[in-house]
Amino acid sequence: MFRPNDPIQQFMMLLKNKKNLLLLVLALIIGYIVYDSTSQPTVADLKGGFREVALYRNENNTGPIVRIYAVSVQDTLSKDMLKYGDLMPYTKYGTTTVYFFNAAKPVPSSLVANEPHFDPRFSPNCLAIYRKDANGQVSLDLTPKSF
Repeated sequence: MFRPNDPIQQFMMLLKNKKNLLLLVLALIIGYIVYDSTSQPTVADLKGGFREVALYRNENNTGPIVRIYAVSVQDTLSKDMLKYGDLMPYTKYGTTTVYFFNAAKPVPSSLVANEPHFDPRFSPNCLAIYRKDANGQVSLDLTPKSF
């Protein structure tokens, strides 16, 4: 028996029209893409008081891209240093290096291409070094040596 005000039957009638069904599926896919794009974790989601203080990126756009970051950390025992490094941009065959510094002590305001990448007077304040090499191998050195 057909009841014009029955929502289930109205929905079924809507789905019988192939154009409406296609539009509904398309709207669901677009909605999922928007949701997935906006719900990705970011550096701001991490605890530990991370703040990027310096960045170096080589000018080479045809070969390996080298990215070097200096980051101050309020929570010096933070377990999120590895997560922070994983959230940094990385290019296949390039390298990404993140130096973590104690926010309560002086930190470098600029970085250079050659090691040690910053003024050696800041090396005692370096808590950890995150590296992602050209092969995608990740390492986190929690006991960096003086430079």
